[in-house]
Formats: sequence, structure tokens, C-alpha cells
Amino acid sequence: MKNSRFLKPVSLILLCSAWSALASAQFQAPPPAVTEMYEFITRYQADMGSLSRYYFVEDSPDRRARFRAFYNDGLAQLASLPFDDFSAGGRVDYLLMRRELNEGLHRLEVEEKECAAVQDWTKFGDPVYELEKMRRRGKHMDSPEVARQLNQMIRDFSAQQKALEKQPNRSRPLTARAKEIIEGQMDALKSFFEFYNGYDPEFSWWVAKPYEQLTALMKDYAEAVKKKVDPATLPKDDGSGIIGYPIGREELIRLLQYEMIPYTPEELVEIANKEFAWCDAELLKASREMGFGDDWKAAQEKVKQSYVPPGYQPEAMLDLYNQSVSFLKEHDLITIPPLAEETWRMSMIPPERQLISPFFLGGEVLQISYPTDEMAHEDKLMSMRGNNPHFSRATVHHELIAGHHLQGFMNRRNKPYRREFGTPFWTEGWSLYWELILWDMDFPRSPEDRIGMLFWRMHRCARIIFSLNYHQGKWTPQQCIDFLVDRVGHERANAEGEVRRSFTANYGPLYQIAYMTGGMQFYALKKELVDSGKMTMKQYHDAVMNENAMPVEMVRAIITDQKLPKDFKSNWRFYK
Repeated sequence: MKNSRFLKPVSLILLCSAWSALASAQFQAPPPAVTEMYEFITRYQADMGSLSRYYFVEDSPDRRARFRAFYNDGLAQLASLPFDDFSAGGRVDYLLMRRELNEGLHRLEVEEKECAAVQDWTKFGDPVYELEKMRRRGKHMDSPEVARQLNQMIRDFSAQQKALEKQPNRSRPLTARAKEIIEGQMDALKSFFEFYNGYDPEFSWWVAKPYEQLTALMKDYAEAVKKKVDPATLPKDDGSGIIGYPIGREELIRLLQYEMIPYTPEELVEIANKEFAWCDAELLKASREMGFGDDWKAAQEKVKQSYVPPGYQPEAMLDLYNQSVSFLKEHDLITIPPLAEETWRMSMIPPERQLISPFFLGGEVLQISYPTDEMAHEDKLMSMRGNNPHFSRATVHHELIAGHHLQGFMNRRNKPYRREFGTPFWTEGWSLYWELILWDMDFPRSPEDRIGMLFWRMHRCARIIFSLNYHQGKWTPQQCIDFLVDRVGHERANAEGEVRRSFTANYGPLYQIAYMTGGMQFYALKKELVDSGKMTMKQYHDAVMNENAMPVEMVRAIITDQKLPKDFKSNWRFYK
């Protein structure tokens, strides 16, 4: 057959027919309709992007003023919309959009107070704000004058750096804010300099040297400011080496209200303890079935010894994935697009990242945590024991399908404009919910499998308990580590990694409690809709995936067609 640059008409028809069949198989229903808020939200997102790119200097006064006006403008526009005429989904979008705008104003208020509190440390870099503002519109600069300004800043920063040592220390949030402000000023200075340097010969002649000196000085000054923390405001190192920042009960309650969780920290700890007691009882059943009586730790130890040899973990994960997806299909629990099955893949977590991620992570890429040849012998054994197949069987569906990978896949295809409303109570809660459902449906095949699933279920309960106690100043990081080892059965290195991840890895203060709490929300909604006979399991699960990420109470409002009032406040007491 001769090569041709062009497809013959018959070949083209066959190709189109094949694509049509493939498209029909994978996308049987048209995209779901958007709500009345679609245009408002998409315009908001586009405007937010434009403003963020233009006012890119973090903590700068003009950025703060512009975004305050932007958020207040948004609230005024929202108030003019005909809320009472909206559908259930439209009302949810309205309420969530109002929540986001108010939260933006709250963040600006905190920022402004902290910036004012450290202004005497950061004011020396303020002239760069005006320079960068002129740069945006390409104004020709008076280069000798710019050099004079930069040299004055060098003198000011040099004098302040000498004086800094004698000035009072401040809290860690304030020193961190001061460092961020100076780094923002450095970003503005760099943007300004790189725009003109080389393109304006006179500018380079005058400005290059003072720019180099000032940049180095500001970098050193930012590091010096960072160290000016009042020791009295710092949590003490309890020997764990983990220094987090407990936020206190008041901020915990504010964040819970923002996440639409109408429970106090104390109530959530009580719920977690009740769930833990259920796990304890089930764990003893499995331990006795394995012949270890009430010595559940011995039974758990036997399970940990089932780890696969180095080099075989990816293959073992693939086998577990195949089992879990087969189970979902066999019971017709959720729609699984073929493309979602086709496009997930694997990667290995580097040793240094395993210090905060001792177990595998998921999404479109399944990230596998297993020891490398450079690890110490004990660390290798702990990693393999903690990632044994029975433990991993409990979570492979959490990370892939119908958990994080399917979530991401469906979110990119269903109401993606709702990405602003994402919350770990939806993201982690949905994935945890599948652990609860598959337990109920006898997915574990043996007492060893049940011990593996219970390990993670206890771990989620423990996260609520140790996170909330830590952030209220009741527990230290070491107490959290010991709790995971003694009550859940973690390997000590893995427990340290979990606590380090919880308090130092840029996760929000409520992130760790979101797994079990969000899972219980989805579980309660399943009881309301499926156990009552109003929906099948597949209808319920597909309905959730159709709405994209948001607080679970809002998912409930949409699926049950609730016309929420304009003054809505979270009130769903989901735990029975």
C-alpha cells in the first residue's frame, strides 16, 4: 500500500465512525446543565485571575486595597440577584459564592492587621511598590534617580539590620508576615529591574550595581527578621522535633463554621471516640478469629509481616486495584468511564518525601511509598511493614477509583466552575466513605483484610482526636505520635511522618479531621437516600460525582432539592 499524506474518503469515514462509537461509549449523556450562578462565578474566576496576575506582589498595599474593593463589589452584585427565583443548585452556588467573598475579606483583614504590626520592620522597602507600578505601563525611568532611591534603601536596610537585634521580638505569625512582605518587595524589585535592564543602556549603567547590593541585603534581612521570634510565643520542642502552630479553640470553631460542620471540637472528639470503640470491638473479633485472642497487636503484627519483597510493591498495588474495581463493577456501585480506567499511572515517592508521606498517595498518579536501597535497615522494614497488602487493600480504592482519581476525573468534566468551593471534607470524605461502604459490603475477604481496613479506620478516628487536642493546646506532637503507635498500631517512624505531615506540611488545621468527618457525612446521606429506597447506590454515587466539590451539606441540599433560605446557616447534625 502506498503512503499518502491524506486519508482517502472511505478511510476518513471509517475513522469518524470509530470516533463516534468511542465517544458514544464514553460520553452517553450530554454535559449537565449549569445553574443560574454560572455566569457570575465564571466571571468572578476570570476577574480574580486577571487581578491576581496584575497585582502579583503579595502583602502590598495596592493589592490589598484592590481585592477589598473586588470582594465588596462581588457582594453588592450578589445582593442584586433574584435569589428567591433560583433552583436548589443555584441557591447553593449563591451561598457558597457569598461565603468565599466574605472569607476573602476576612483574610485581608488579618493581613492588614499583621502588616500594620510589622510596618516599622518593612517600611524601608516600600519605594519598590511605586517603581513596579510604573514598570507595568512601561514608563521611561530617570535612571540616576532610581539609583539614588536604591542607594537610599541600601542605607536604610543596613541601619535597620544593625538595629534589629536590639528591637523586641514578636510572635511567629508576625515574623512570618514580615518576611513575606520583604520577599514580596524583592519580587517587585526583580520584576522592575529585569524589565529595564539590558533594554535601556543608561538604566543598566546606573542601576545594576545598587540592585545587586540591595537584593543581597534584603535577602539577608528577611532571614534575620524570620529569626526574631519571641520564644515565649513558640511551642516548645517536646523531643519530637516537630514544631507546628496550634491555632486555638476560637479559630477551630470559626473554621468549622466555614466548612459547614455544625459541631464543636469537643463533640467531634466524642464522635471519634465512639467510632474508635466500634473499631476496637471489631478488631478483637478479627484477632480472635486469627487465633490471637484479645492480643490484637500480635494479630496486627502477623498482618504487617505479609509485606511483599522490594521491587514487587507496584505489581501488588495493581493487583489490589484490579480487585477493587472488579468489586465496584460487580455490584454496579458507580459509573466508571473507560478513560478514567485507562489514564491513571504510577510513580515512586522519593525517600525524603516519605518522611512526611510514609504511605502511598493517589489521584491520577498513584504515588507509591516503599523503601529504597539507601534507607537504613530499620527504616526499610518499617516502610514495608506499614505498606503491607492487607493495609493497602483498605485504601487503594481511596486513592484511585472510586476515590481521588475518579473525583479528579469527574470534576474536570462536571460543573468545573465550582472548583472554588472545594473542601477536604468533600475530597477526603468521599474517599473515606468508600472504605465504610466496602466494609459493609464484605469487601474484606479474611480477618487479615479486616485488620488492615480497621487499621486505617482507627487511624482516621485518631486524626480527629489528636488534631483537635493539639490545636487546642492539650496535646504535644510527641503525645500524638505515641497515640498513633499505642492505639492504632503504627510503626513509630510512620507515626512520626503522619504527625509531621499534619502539623508542618502546609495542610490546613482541619484537613486531618476531614477524612472521617466528611466520610460520615456521605454515609449519613447514603442512609437518607439509599437505605430509604429513594435512590439506588449507583444513582446516589453518580449524583454526587455530577455536582463537583463543595461542603457535603450543600451536596445534600442539591440532591434532595432543598430551597435553602438566603440567611442559611449550617445545621445538619449528620451523626446519629
